[in-house]
Amino acid sequence: MISNIRAFLRVYKIARVAIRWRLDEITPAAVLFSPLSWLRTPAGMAAGMSRGMRLRKALEELGPLFVKFGQILSTRRDLMPADIADELALLQDRVAPFPNSEARAAIEKALGDTLENLYGSFEEAPLASASIAQVHAATLKDGRQVVVKVLRPGIAERIRDDISVLKMVAAVAEKRLAAGERIRPRAIVAEIERSLTDELDLLREGANGSVLKRNFAGSSELYVPEMIWALSKERALTMERVYGIPLNDLPALRAAGVDFAKLAERCVRLFYTQVFRDNFFHADLHPGNLLISLEHPEDPQVIAMDFGIMGQLAQNDQFYLAENFTAMFNQDYRRVAELHIDAGWMPAHIRVDELEGAVRTICEPYFTRPLSEVSLGEVLMKLFALAQRYELTLQPQLILLQKTLLNVEGIARMLWPKLDIWSVAKPVLAQIMAERYGWNSAIATVRSRLPGWIHNTPEIPQLAYEYLKQAHSGRARLQMSSDDLKRLADVSHAAHRHMVLAILGMTLLIVSTLLYALGEQPGTLVFGMPAAPLIAAIGAAWAFVASWPTRP
Repeated sequence: MISNIRAFLRVYKIARVAIRWRLDEITPAAVLFSPLSWLRTPAGMAAGMSRGMRLRKALEELGPLFVKFGQILSTRRDLMPADIADELALLQDRVAPFPNSEARAAIEKALGDTLENLYGSFEEAPLASASIAQVHAATLKDGRQVVVKVLRPGIAERIRDDISVLKMVAAVAEKRLAAGERIRPRAIVAEIERSLTDELDLLREGANGSVLKRNFAGSSELYVPEMIWALSKERALTMERVYGIPLNDLPALRAAGVDFAKLAERCVRLFYTQVFRDNFFHADLHPGNLLISLEHPEDPQVIAMDFGIMGQLAQNDQFYLAENFTAMFNQDYRRVAELHIDAGWMPAHIRVDELEGAVRTICEPYFTRPLSEVSLGEVLMKLFALAQRYELTLQPQLILLQKTLLNVEGIARMLWPKLDIWSVAKPVLAQIMAERYGWNSAIATVRSRLPGWIHNTPEIPQLAYEYLKQAHSGRARLQMSSDDLKRLADVSHAAHRHMVLAILGMTLLIVSTLLYALGEQPGTLVFGMPAAPLIAAIGAAWAFVASWPTRP
């Protein structure tokens, strides 16, 4: 009950802020709050403010969740009017700072000592101030230059209030909207809550940055600052200070001689590498978190900052996404349709041929034009219509990836509007797929799992014997869902025999692999190989061939 009251109070505050800053003149949605029009900012105060400035002021007042939203919008200059995008770009690192005395007190409380004892010097004025934390310059006792990041006072409570509002709205939407079960608004809010909660732990951010630095150790394309663990806690983080030109300062980049086309391509490649090679990607890629090194402007190096939000995918999601991208690059629309169903993103009863035709209708027109001429809004509207028609189930675990993909595309467009992202991403993804899912990777996986297989080897013959005995007598039982049981009723006795042979083949294959890996040489050699593993392998091959279903 108390949480609902807090949520309603938060909704009232949102309405009050929207009206006070006259957002009803910017977006029609704010008209919903017209009964509160008496709260409008006095005309004299608003007269000197542009619509973008009023929107920025409102988002800053509403707190971190709304500032994050503004940061995302600021990267999409292809979707936003220029005056609004310019103003929202200030949210990336120029949010109003909190008092220096509060910053000092928070750092000293977190690290358990005075700033004079902890650092050689400390600058009271912040270098940058964002929605959740602000950054101060300092030096260590040995003279190294660092920055200290400290959380805003009371930030956890403000985020909690915003999340409570989202949970209330999501619960209503899931019950009342026809597509509520597929859109899964409560699961989406839970994903947002998890991301923001993680961002409030600066030790987690430091660990994220450390892993990203290790993934790109020695890289000339991406640099990550070093974490100073001795001066880092949950609410205060110290790291190496880095220098460069902010990615959104295009005049400075141009004056430094930075190759914009190469930088745009590099940003796209780094995104795909993080997602599909490392499965660990920076998920807050607005320009305020990226600097460009001045050491080699003709071969620009990206410097990443702010690692509070990092993304990872389940192995199956990562594989299906990579396959989907590859199929789209190759304009294999049937494969795209099959993958959406195989991954469980769409119901199994959807006809593949119909889905293939729908995907072709949406995608094909865009492969004949350069990216700079593609309307993202038009594509999203068509994909949404497709989702409604074919019962697409939104995947909350992919939200960060989708948001980051939009950010990366926005950054690439800002740097080089003529960039064809598809042609840049396709060879990168092809190389990563070959390395990650090729034979060498499969062999490496087998080697890493071999000790566990060897440990369980003594149990395999007994388990296989017991199952084959039950299968022969018709007493074998499988744990299956109700849908599987319905399908199982249609399976013939021949299909059951195929299953038994397949299990026998797999057992013999494992036995052959283990015998060969153990290096046993029991007597006779056949064609230069030990007889036992060779015989087991031949038996496995026979079982697999015999188990293969034949069509009448």
